[in-house]
Amino acid sequence: MLVKTQGIVVSYIRYKESSIIVKIFTRELGLKSYIVNGVRSSNARTKMGFYQPLTFLDLVVYDKENANLNRIAEVRLAKAYQRIPFDFLRSGIAMFVAEVLSKSIYDGYQNEDLFDYLDLAIGELDGKRAVLSHYPATFLWEMARYLGFAPDDSRDFFEELQENFTKQMDWQPEMVYLEGLMAASFAYAEKTPALIRRNLLDHLLLFYTKHLDQSSEWKSVKVLRQMMV
Repeated sequence: MLVKTQGIVVSYIRYKESSIIVKIFTRELGLKSYIVNGVRSSNARTKMGFYQPLTFLDLVVYDKENANLNRIAEVRLAKAYQRIPFDFLRSGIAMFVAEVLSKSIYDGYQNEDLFDYLDLAIGELDGKRAVLSHYPATFLWEMARYLGFAPDDSRDFFEELQENFTKQMDWQPEMVYLEGLMAASFAYAEKTPALIRRNLLDHLLLFYTKHLDQSSEWKSVKVLRQMMV
């Protein structure tokens, strides 16, 4: 069956000499894996640039029930990002967003509200007014709401976090920071010390690790910390 949908590229791996297997989070079908033959050859009909993480695509795909791999019948670029590919910090944040997405959803997972949020959030990252220093923490908090495990408020968040520590911790600065992000979302622009921003990001990643039952490290965070001061 042919299905017309939109999709956000999550990741890809090389397959044989010139092909790839790409994971795409589609609006109508959820997370799907597609084999794209010959895309890495010099005379490929479709460019590899279409399958870089977070690329937004218009697709017509074959969808066979219970198939682990499907194929793409038609593909075209739905949105051309103006800043993410050409800005070192934005590219690093995009790599982080792609890793979070890859660890947060599973094959077949379908959530149109999450898809629409990602559309908005990635557009915000590409926008002229993006406040990049606050973006990673804001993204994680907002996405947790769509994944269904965000606490009601900052106090509940830190009370849950305390369960991971043997002694009582003082997180008042981080709590104030989180409350600001919750109130203003991506529009939050207050100057915040780098240490507090790093601490909250670490807390949020620990929170994700717990709720997603993840054991692997967050690889892109190492690069992100070096870029964000």
